Amino acid sequence: MKNIKIIALILILFMASLFLVIENEKKPQTNTKPIVGVTTFALYDITKHIAGDTLDVVNILPFGVDPHSFEPTPKLMGNIEKSALVFYSGAGLEPWVHGFAFKQNAVNISKYVKLRELADTDENEEEEHIGHQHHEGVDPHYWLDFDNMKKAAQVITNELIALQPQYKELYIKNRDRYVKMLNALDQEYKQKLANCKQKSVVVTHNALGYIADRYGFGVESLTGLSPEAEPSAKAMKRVFQDIRKKGIQTIFYENFVNDKVTKTIAKDANITVDVFQPLGNITADEAKAGMTYQAIMQKNLKKLSKALMCR
Repeated sequence: MKNIKIIALILILFMASLFLVIENEKKPQTNTKPIVGVTTFALYDITKHIAGDTLDVVNILPFGVDPHSFEPTPKLMGNIEKSALVFYSGAGLEPWVHGFAFKQNAVNISKYVKLRELADTDENEEEEHIGHQHHEGVDPHYWLDFDNMKKAAQVITNELIALQPQYKELYIKNRDRYVKMLNALDQEYKQKLANCKQKSVVVTHNALGYIADRYGFGVESLTGLSPEAEPSAKAMKRVFQDIRKKGIQTIFYENFVNDKVTKTIAKDANITVDVFQPLGNITADEAKAGMTYQAIMQKNLKKLSKALMCR
């Protein structure tokens, strides 16, 4: 009888434990990982690769939205305040951050990179198309320079270590791997753009300044640094003349820019049209496909190499 009671007690305790396990599994799991917000895809890519699964990295700018014209809703601004840390691009790319009082640590990455100052011709073009005031006299697309990406990776690594020092070794290891990838990309660009028949490309929105300066080719642009601006008749005439004079075969545009004018010029000049991805943000389809900075920059290189007629 005594043995039967002991067995019954064990069964009762076992069933009670099993019940508690089942009930706990039913409860929604709360996310205890710190949230880190970023404002551009390039910063998202760096942070995600360095942090791995130790953080919840949130892209503040929704995929498929142009960063130049984005305006966050009050709800989104409230969500930003929940982040333990925010990385924003700076250099005038996100005018909405001005006047916003970040309650957490917010890091302006543009303060740690080498910015390309606009030449007089760039500034005149910007004033003509309206929008220069947002860019503070510099080209904000600094993430297209691999040296700047390495500097950004170092800053982000330091901030993540300060936030979660227990992962210091992991973050440093991931940073080193990311920098190695950037160095490899740089070598690919140097090799494939070293011997090109064509010396310039035509774009609707000039996001290629850093790449052009680094690898030695020119850029003819319809709307300077302002993708939302409508090209003037003067700009269209100038670009059309350059296409004819230099024998340019391709004109680039961005996914977030209306391609009507681009296709009209391409048709009149009998040249091809292609998409160049400047990585301020990516499309929803690119995000769904899991595209990375590395993969997109390799696609950009193939298109540039073809447009510049490189051997």
